[in-house]
Amino acid sequence: MKVLCIGDIIGRTGRNAVRHFLPEVIKKYNVEVVIANGENAASGAGITKKVYNQLIDMGIDVLTSGNHIWDKKEVLEFIDKVPNLLKPANYPPSTPGKGYITFEKNDKKITVINLMGRVFIGIPLDCPFRKFDEIYEQVKDDSDHIIVDFHGEATSEKQAFGFYVDGRADIVFGTHSHVQTSDERFLEKGTAFITDVGLSGTLDSVIGVRKDEVIQKFLTGMPARYEVAKGDLAFQALFVDIENKKIERIKLIEKH
Repeated sequence: MKVLCIGDIIGRTGRNAVRHFLPEVIKKYNVEVVIANGENAASGAGITKKVYNQLIDMGIDVLTSGNHIWDKKEVLEFIDKVPNLLKPANYPPSTPGKGYITFEKNDKKITVINLMGRVFIGIPLDCPFRKFDEIYEQVKDDSDHIIVDFHGEATSEKQAFGFYVDGRADIVFGTHSHVQTSDERFLEKGTAFITDVGLSGTLDSVIGVRKDEVIQKFLTGMPARYEVAKGDLAFQALFVDIENKKIERIKLIEKH
């Protein structure tokens, strides 16, 4: 099974990057399953039904998310109605949406689990480690492959989680920080891992938003309303061939 995990899609710029690069990446790597984090895909914070449809039409099989999933209140109207938009599974049980999905592709059953870290997040979440254990027991006998998007701030928490599920999950890719790390590898028991897969947007920015606005906030301490940055298109992702034990970090730039 050849899987592509795409970094956080940041607003229109990120959607343009995915639209531009995804077809050629799928063709080059013979990708069978595409997973992307879409929690910032609409104006840089949240997701709308229109944007959801656009991303699915681009060839994405599953959209994961994180702490910004609720930023567009419209999501409450459709998150329970669409099959392949996930919230972090360790949100309280009363929260709308689902935290994992099992689907069939090319005669394989794939389970995608969305979890969120607790370090520096400031949200009352259940333990993502124990939540994985709980879900794993439910899906392990009916899944050929298990893939986890671990949405977290702290690199230590992401790495600890990777080692914790090593040998049980086939892929663990980190999201949330929007800065691609260079530690992609197979862990000792066979899990493909990267601390953070990066972003789809522009690198001429501060984690996807206009750099001048962020700099001003640091200088003044005043609140700021961030706008998605425009510029050269960047597409960052992780490719994993599970059976053949191949892993490759992808970073593509289209100059404008």
